[in-house]
Amino acid sequence: MEPPPLPRAGAPIAPTTSTSTTSSSNATKSFPHLEILSPAQLSRHQFLLPKKRINEGSDVSFFLKAKAYSEIGKFLMQLNRSVCPRKVHIPLKGSGGSVATRTKSFPLGDDRKLWGGGNRAIGKLREVLKEVADLVAEVPPEDNPNRRFGNAAFRVWYKKLEQRAGGLLNNVIGGETGGRRGDGVKQEEGREEANEGENDRMLEEVKAYFLGGWGSAQRLDFGTGHELSFLAFLGCLWKLGVFHRGQEGPKGEEGEIERGIVLGVIEPYLNVVRKLILTYTLEPAGSHGVWGLDDHFFLPYILGSAQLTRPIDENEPMPLEGSMPGAPKPADIIKHDAVERYREVNMYFSAVGFINDVKKGPFWEHSPILFDISGIKDGWGKINKGMIKMFDAEVLGKFPVVQHFPFGSLFEWELDPAAEDKHVERSVHLANQPPTTTTTASPTAAPSIGIPSTQVPSAGTARPPPPGAGAGGVVGTRAPWAGAGTGPSLTPRGGPPDTGPPPPTAFPRGVPGRANNQFSVTKAPWAKD
Repeated sequence: MEPPPLPRAGAPIAPTTSTSTTSSSNATKSFPHLEILSPAQLSRHQFLLPKKRINEGSDVSFFLKAKAYSEIGKFLMQLNRSVCPRKVHIPLKGSGGSVATRTKSFPLGDDRKLWGGGNRAIGKLREVLKEVADLVAEVPPEDNPNRRFGNAAFRVWYKKLEQRAGGLLNNVIGGETGGRRGDGVKQEEGREEANEGENDRMLEEVKAYFLGGWGSAQRLDFGTGHELSFLAFLGCLWKLGVFHRGQEGPKGEEGEIERGIVLGVIEPYLNVVRKLILTYTLEPAGSHGVWGLDDHFFLPYILGSAQLTRPIDENEPMPLEGSMPGAPKPADIIKHDAVERYREVNMYFSAVGFINDVKKGPFWEHSPILFDISGIKDGWGKINKGMIKMFDAEVLGKFPVVQHFPFGSLFEWELDPAAEDKHVERSVHLANQPPTTTTTASPTAAPSIGIPSTQVPSAGTARPPPPGAGAGGVVGTRAPWAGAGTGPSLTPRGGPPDTGPPPPTAFPRGVPGRANNQFSVTKAPWAKD
């Protein structure tokens, strides 16, 4: 049966047939938010050019207790919660206080109200993304039939972007971070020059994350590390107050600005990157092949599943299971017609649609992890929390990804005081990081939280490959919803598929309900709704 279409952006859907005599509380629960620097803080803030800090496996252990890790997680959770459907309680006339409950969803679309209520910074960022996309027309791909991946013209495109990035970002940031020059108060000439220099350093710090969000001109690839850099770029703008026009807190409806960032900036950004991948045939950065979630992206699966979760009140935490009334089923991602219908309104289906555009063959064969997730029976809420847990392990906790992430003054390479007594759960990825190359402690890492030497071999120490290792001893990805076992598995649930396309209902999905039970709630320290 053809799935029903989702409503257009912002439309209330699925009124419940029941009524309630209890309205929602006026008190709003406070959820963790990424800090917005006040004008006073900005006036004395010392900006730094971000630098690489993660050079060996033990540095990842420090990163998981660093301020940058915590703040990236908080910002992601803000964005995630902002697009979760909301319950709208409508009083019924003459019913003695009874209310009807409707659902308000936040799908993709052209509704400017969902872009932060016409937020100036979001509008400027959309202009920047358009200019970045238009730059592709200036640099056509080179005609090299002998090169399958990584068209060298991407290096020319990237160089042009580097040259224009300062002007593009100045249009976004300029005038939005009042306080740097004393909010209009006349200053001494020397002080003004110092402020101008600090403004330049601020722009350079933010630009480093912006440029990191478009792929590697050296390796001609794009992956989740670059996507993470763009997320950090938006986090920098948030901390600088760019989205709030000098205000110290959000304006308007709760989560309105965050929704604008997701729907009005992140999804268009993903579309520009998809254009770059297709134009310059960028390789997946550090891909696991079919054993990764996606060759290039992760964010659309988190935010897209959040768009379809069970509706909540403003003071409720994110749901751990359930789906929005009328939402497509997780299994619909393997139906081509359903994907084409929903990709225009949902980020998860948009990402799957791009996979269908660039890959051929049975979906279970080229995307077994996503296929496995499609068997989840507890709804999009379960998938959303599992995706956050997987992001924590696959992106933030994996050396090949975060080794390229730079640290400055906005995302700091400093121990988070609130994390000192926290136990960081060691995933299979953290337990198999590259070994420390010297016996001396890293000057940037806290010795007390390094990975124990008994679990990570020193340089030159022979060690048999772990269970599930492939050629060269490389450990395969273990999805959060995979069953319990003694080691990581390289085979999908139900065993390896046959070489030929199976009948639609014949592909084994393993023990019924197993993925349901194993798709546990995230334990990331920052994932606290």
